[in-house]
Amino acid sequence: MTTRWKRFYQKQMEDAKLRGLVESELENLQLGVQIAKLRAEENLSQTKLAARAEMSAPKISAMENEPRNLTIGALIRVAHALGSRVEIKLVRKKGTKAGRIRSAKNAL
Repeated sequence: MTTRWKRFYQKQMEDAKLRGLVESELENLQLGVQIAKLRAEENLSQTKLAARAEMSAPKISAMENEPRNLTIGALIRVAHALGSRVEIKLVRKKGTKAGRIRSAKNAL
């Protein structure tokens, strides 16, 4: 059964700009969820993790809840405090090819 909310959401996702914003937010949240999950596995509070990473508890909270503009250094400090490491990889966006992006830049 399709609910009104589901129909509304589907209609909104037809707008490419809005869909891009939603996807971007979801990608950001994934990093915060990973940090919170690892912290929970170690039975650490945000305050204890902050002490291990030599940063403030509000910074840990921000990393978990609104992970924007994070530095690689901060991520590495948190990862080490959690007994983990940071991996960075580039993943192609759905429906894009490097050639199309490059030709669009050349057109400008």
